[in-house]
Amino acid sequence: MDKAMTDVGNPILDRLPVHLKQFVKPQIYSDYTSIDQAVWRFVMRMNVRHLQKIAHPSYLDGLAKTGISVDNIPHMETMNEVLEKIGWAAVSVDGFIPPAAFMEFQAYNVLVIAADIRQLQHIEYTPAPDIIHESAGHAPIIANPEYAEYIRRFGEVGSKAIGSEKDHQLYEAVRHLSIIKEAPGTKQDELLIAEKRINDLQQNMGEPSELALIRNLHWWTVEYGLVQVGEAVNIYGAGLLSSIGESSACLSDQVEKRPYTLDAAYQDFDITKPQPHLYITPDFAHLSLVLEELANKMALRKGGLHGVKKLVDSKRLGTIELSTGLQVSGVFDSVITVEEKPAYIHTTGETALALRDRELVGHGRTYHQEGFGSPLGKLKGVNLAIEDMSPRDLMAYDIYEGKSTSIEFESGVVVQGDVVTGKRNLQGKIVLISFENCTVSLGDQILFAPDWGVYDMAVGKDVVSAFGGPADPTSFDQIIRVPQEETIHVEPSQKFENLEQLYHQVRLARENSESIDLKVIFSKLKKDHPEDWLLGLELLELCDAGTELSHALKTYLVQRGQKSPNSKHLIEFGMKHLLQDASPEQRGN
Repeated sequence: MDKAMTDVGNPILDRLPVHLKQFVKPQIYSDYTSIDQAVWRFVMRMNVRHLQKIAHPSYLDGLAKTGISVDNIPHMETMNEVLEKIGWAAVSVDGFIPPAAFMEFQAYNVLVIAADIRQLQHIEYTPAPDIIHESAGHAPIIANPEYAEYIRRFGEVGSKAIGSEKDHQLYEAVRHLSIIKEAPGTKQDELLIAEKRINDLQQNMGEPSELALIRNLHWWTVEYGLVQVGEAVNIYGAGLLSSIGESSACLSDQVEKRPYTLDAAYQDFDITKPQPHLYITPDFAHLSLVLEELANKMALRKGGLHGVKKLVDSKRLGTIELSTGLQVSGVFDSVITVEEKPAYIHTTGETALALRDRELVGHGRTYHQEGFGSPLGKLKGVNLAIEDMSPRDLMAYDIYEGKSTSIEFESGVVVQGDVVTGKRNLQGKIVLISFENCTVSLGDQILFAPDWGVYDMAVGKDVVSAFGGPADPTSFDQIIRVPQEETIHVEPSQKFENLEQLYHQVRLARENSESIDLKVIFSKLKKDHPEDWLLGLELLELCDAGTELSHALKTYLVQRGQKSPNSKHLIEFGMKHLLQDASPEQRGN
């Protein structure tokens, strides 16, 4: 197994298919700087203090149950040791991964954790997924069994949603913005161009795909959900739990509150701005009810011509399942319809056949590497469908080994050839018939010619299901496209290195009681890094109250807030609660 997987010590990860493991990246803990640790600590301390009255009761409990510390960025190994006890696991990835992959991880009870952490200037909110959002936001609530089952089920259903090329373009655009937003030195013009690209795509998506509807539900629940708890409204969405700014504002009258229904699936969102409205679910069980409502509308459950057309329009790997249980996985490029029914389906390129989500022996993508086509429906003038015929019935219609036959479907598709063999499912129904010297035609149109080789005809009167992705994940190498653009990691400047050294000294002093000269560090902070405020708070925390240094630090922080309105409320919040958290000696008692 991949080293990135073996390091985390959780057997739940052993079940992950290969195509998901390609998204897993090792968490290199030594890459986190003391500044990163200070950002984590500040956000967590402020969030825990603020959220203890407005977050769902499972949140604070869940922090401990999922191995998340307030003072230190979590180690994936530690998280996995704890998560295993509640039947979950976690993996580290590089930023946003494709929605289908993200949801499939959830279906395997695996949380996806972006390893990077936000910059200090984005401490309240960032559109980029980071370890604050994904570990401290997503993980704690899964300690609630009802919510954990919702997440798992959501992944199971969501990973089968049929998407479109526009969905992928939007994902790539969002990923790009999230990358450059957190990259040091990105120019404002570049951010505006990226935001405009997202807006343009969102305005021209057309009718929402199943994946778009699933993505919307995920946003309004898993990311930005509110839940009724008694008389109060509580936060449970990870985007709110990990954002100091939005968690403070979301319960105010400025944000419209709506009852959570299936309407949320049709409500788009903007990741670059605070949300103007949110949805309240009466309880976590209601989330699953709405999810099932959407699933009932999906091709996954409805099948039929509508489902096949969705796959054709998507131009992406998908599967249809016939009434016999036979599954055809590939890129569907056409469907011939007669009287609003699918008469003949066709895939292009590598295709695999399966039964019960397991590839049919001898019918993998290397065998069907140039595509697959088959008529569907019942035979003309025959009451019994082929799948319902007994061996005696099949013999009567010359559908029997060594026989030459000509069968015509209600659609007008004619199959003429020599029967070679057939395959049956566990119930004894025939699911596939192979022909030699075979011609398949519809009127004057030749759909298969004898010199093309053996013709394999799928048996099934109805398409009972159509969904995104393959029936058997092991049938294909590249199921979900891995993003080409990686997160940006630049070499730190000398100035940053100097500031990092100051943070490091303060961190060692707090954790190991090492003796440092706070006045010297404060002096360097004022002289060389006057734009920084968080280190001032860290120094104030170590400083005895009532001293000259304490007074100077408070004056510095107040002035810093006056010069930077965006951080003023954070500084004030920090100064207020640092004193409450301080020891009696530091409070001057």
